[in-house]
Amino acid sequence: MPSLASSCCCIDWVGGLARAHGRRLVGVARREGLGPPDALDAVQDAFQTLMARTDLDALRQDPDRALATLITITRNHARNQRRRHHRARPHQGVDETQVAPTPTARERLEQAATARQVASCMAELGEPYRLVVTLRVLEELTGEQAARALGVSANHVGVLLHRARRQLASCLADPARG
Repeated sequence: MPSLASSCCCIDWVGGLARAHGRRLVGVARREGLGPPDALDAVQDAFQTLMARTDLDALRQDPDRALATLITITRNHARNQRRRHHRARPHQGVDETQVAPTPTARERLEQAATARQVASCMAELGEPYRLVVTLRVLEELTGEQAARALGVSANHVGVLLHRARRQLASCLADPARG
């Protein structure tokens, strides 16, 4: 940290920056999730960091670069403050979370009927469509990964998936199949 005597020539310049851009810098810190007092602390820390930089003379000659640097420093200080452990939200224990209610017998029957209908509709799909749905939806592969596995282009995988979804939606909407 530079001594007070060596930084006195910069105090007017830094004061001008603070007056001209202080509100904006506080806004930057607030957008990073800090409350008003913590945002002011982040801005103050940013100015201290700015004063300790080795390229301070160059920044004084380029006001736009100085402001951009100050905004970046403020954002980083705000993020660091937000990440500190004492500011983290406490974890909820398992017993504190809401557990989904056990499905009733009727809901289980409906789920089983839906599963049978989906399996029946999947069986009606042609093989390329069934493979694409399996890879993209069930195994959650990307389009590129599915394309490599099938030996086709990613665009073709997208077309096959679109057609398969349309056929499945039509099949599932048909009351005669349920």
